[in-house]
Amino acid sequence: MKIRNSIFTLLISILTLSNLVAQEQPNIVIVFMDNFGWGEPGFNGGGITRGAQTPQLDKLANEGFRLTNFNVEVQCTPSRSALMTGRYAIRSGNGTVPLGEGAYGLVQWEVTMAEMLSNAGYATGMYGKWHLGRTDGRFPTDQGFDEWYGIPNTTDESAWTSLEEFNTSGLEAGYVLESKKGEVPKRVRVYDLDYRPLIDRDLTDKAMKFMEKSVKADKPFLVYLPYTATHFPTMPHPDFKGKTGNGAWADLLSQIDTYTGELLEKIEDLGVAENTIFIFTADNGPEALDFGSTNLTVETAVNGSAGPWRGTLFTGFEGALRVPFVIRWPEKIEAGTSSDEIVHAMDLFPTIAKLTGGEVPTDRIIDGVDMSEFFLGKQENSGRDGFVVYMGNDIFGVKWKNWKLHFKEQTAWNSSMVSYTMPRVYNLYTDPQEKNNVLFPHTWVPRLALEQLTEHITSLKQSPPIKAGQLDPYKPEE
Repeated sequence: MKIRNSIFTLLISILTLSNLVAQEQPNIVIVFMDNFGWGEPGFNGGGITRGAQTPQLDKLANEGFRLTNFNVEVQCTPSRSALMTGRYAIRSGNGTVPLGEGAYGLVQWEVTMAEMLSNAGYATGMYGKWHLGRTDGRFPTDQGFDEWYGIPNTTDESAWTSLEEFNTSGLEAGYVLESKKGEVPKRVRVYDLDYRPLIDRDLTDKAMKFMEKSVKADKPFLVYLPYTATHFPTMPHPDFKGKTGNGAWADLLSQIDTYTGELLEKIEDLGVAENTIFIFTADNGPEALDFGSTNLTVETAVNGSAGPWRGTLFTGFEGALRVPFVIRWPEKIEAGTSSDEIVHAMDLFPTIAKLTGGEVPTDRIIDGVDMSEFFLGKQENSGRDGFVVYMGNDIFGVKWKNWKLHFKEQTAWNSSMVSYTMPRVYNLYTDPQEKNNVLFPHTWVPRLALEQLTEHITSLKQSPPIKAGQLDPYKPEE
C-alpha cells in the first residue's frame, strides 16, 4: 500500500511539475517594423527630432534592455528569413527580394520560429507582412502559425490599382489574406490605397484578440506582428492624419508609438506582463529614396532616419544593418539597461528556443547565437564578434567588433556597385559614416576579421544553399 501511495505521489509531483513548467513558459510578442531606421524612436535620439514624441516606445526602453548594435539583413525578405529560421538568408534561398511571378520563399524543410514554438506547446499568431512565400505550402499557416491575417508580399502592391498603366496590364491586384493552420488562405479584400492607412489598426486589434484567446485557453503564445506602416507609401490612419502638424511621417511615428502602447496595456490587462517577452525591432534601415516624385495622389514617405549611421536599405552600410531594438521581460531582464554588443536577427531563433524550452534543429547549420545568458544579464558579452554582410546574394563585407571590411559598395539601391581589389576598412567608433578607409596602417584587422568569412564560405560548400525558387518537396544533398 505504501508503495502504491509513493508511486501515486510521484505521479502527482511529475504532473504538477509539468504544469508548472507549462505555466512558466513566457509569452512572446515580436513587433517587426518595415523599413524603420535606427534613428526613428525617441530612445535612439529620434522622436521629437522626427516631429513626434514617442512616450510609449521610450517607456518600453526604460523598462527593458536596449541594443544599439542590433543587426539585420539589408532587405526585407532576407531579414524575415533570418528571423524565422536562425540562418543566413543565403542558406534558405531568400537572399533577395522577389520580383518575378515564380515561386519563392521558405521550403517546407525549413523549421520556422513558429513551428519550433508550436511544437513546444505555443499558440502562434501572425498579423502583417509575410514576404516569405505566396504559393500553396508557403504561407504562414503552412509554416507553423495557427492563424494569420495580412499580406503575403510587399506594401508596394497597395499602390498598383491607382496606376493607370497597371489597370491595363492584366496582372491581378494584391490582396489581404486570412487563414488558419491547415486551411487555404482566403482573400479578404484588395490591398489598395483605401485600405493602406487602415490595415495596421486591424493588425493590432487582431493581435490583441489572439492574446485574449490564448490567455483564456491557458496557452503560452507567440504574436508576430510585422507591421506595414513605415513602408512606402506612407499613409497614417485617419485617427492620426494631421495629428502632429509635422507631416505624414511624424503622424505615422505617433501612430506606431500609440499602437505599441496599446499592445503593452493589453498584456498588463490580461495579467501576463510579468511573463511576457516583448520585442520591438525592424527588418532593415530606412527607405532608399524620396518617393515624392511619383504620380501617386497621396503624401508618400520621405527618407527615414538611420541616426548617425550611413546608408539605407539595399546597401551594406550600418544604416541598413542597424535597427532599433528593445527587449522587455519584467524581473528577468534588467530594466533600463543598454549594450553596444553585436547581436543579429538570426540570434533570436536559438535564444527564444532556450528561453521557452523549444528545440533547435540539429540536422542543419544554425547561424544564430543563443543570447539568453546575455539578455538575462548573466554575461556582459553577447558571444558574437561579427557576421558576414550580404546585399542580396553578394558578400559586401564583414563586420567584426567595431570594424567593417567592405569588398563591394553601393551607395543607393539603384546605384552602380563598386568592387575593390583590396578591402576598405572602417573604424565604426571614429567613422560611423564609413567614409575614411584606414586599411593602412590597420592591415591587422583583416587577419582577424576574415576568419569568420572563411568559416562561412567553408560551411556553404559543406552544406550548399537552397536554390532560389526551389519547389517542394525539398531534401538537402547528402
